[in-house]
Amino acid sequence: MQDTVIRIGTRGSPLALAQAHDVRRRLMEAHGRREDNFEIVVIKTSGDRIQDRPLSEVGGKGLFTKEIEEALIAKDIDLAVHSMKDVATELPPGLGLSAILPREDVRDAFISLNHASLEEMPAGSRVGTSSLRRAAQVKFLRPDLEVVGFRGNVQTRLEKLASGVADATFLACAGLNRLGLADRITSAVEPTTMVPAVAQGAVGIEIRDDDEAIRDLLQPLNDEATALCVTAERAFLKTLEGSCRTPIGGLAELAGGQLTMGGEVLSPDGKERYRGTRTGPAASAIRIGEELAGTLLDQAGPEFLTRLKAF
Repeated sequence: MQDTVIRIGTRGSPLALAQAHDVRRRLMEAHGRREDNFEIVVIKTSGDRIQDRPLSEVGGKGLFTKEIEEALIAKDIDLAVHSMKDVATELPPGLGLSAILPREDVRDAFISLNHASLEEMPAGSRVGTSSLRRAAQVKFLRPDLEVVGFRGNVQTRLEKLASGVADATFLACAGLNRLGLADRITSAVEPTTMVPAVAQGAVGIEIRDDDEAIRDLLQPLNDEATALCVTAERAFLKTLEGSCRTPIGGLAELAGGQLTMGGEVLSPDGKERYRGTRTGPAASAIRIGEELAGTLLDQAGPEFLTRLKAF
């Protein structure tokens, strides 16, 4: 494939493009190839087009990958670069994840022009977020605050904050770091306070299952530790039947061959929160995620997911 131009599919947001350029750079370094051996193909997704409604009302996170996956199936691109927290737990037939890059900072970033932390915000202050998880976590931690809708890419949300739409917001530390905007972080929130989204901070590369040449090309980019953690987290999410309508946080960490998975599920109004952890051998990543999900469902009771549908 030395002379073949590899087409890299991505969304067009600044963060998505930064991630696609990072994948290209890594491939160039791994294989000694030139920049013109790769073409970055920008694909506008439904999630990018729909800006006037919460994602939970129009189909969930798959809206950020659907058109890119269609281009992959149609062979208009050779690989797709995704923020893993946007990737559905069930992939379209014929597609698979080939590589997961080393993970960035997993934490949520609290950003405010006037307040040092969520804890220090005065009662009645407004927190802007488009994330059902973050909204539920804020309502649990600070029920005296107002949560307002806040959609858009990183730059758009920072502009909304500056214009006074809200007094504070949350973004992923990983995205801000990748964009060179770490200086905009007022304070990073520890996962013990706000459990991050499943696969937050991880970038994945999706390919056609039968494309062995692209699979071999990507093999040097895969970070096994990150891949194991993301595997556990996605198994946890899948077992909980998680969607954009379900506030779920999950984080797995690997140390000494042991994988520890922490997770929580909340009601959208923040009045209910169920948490737990599970530890086991790294080779049992899927089972660890599934068992933790089962533990939380036992805590919440059989009617919890049914009650969620009322929101």
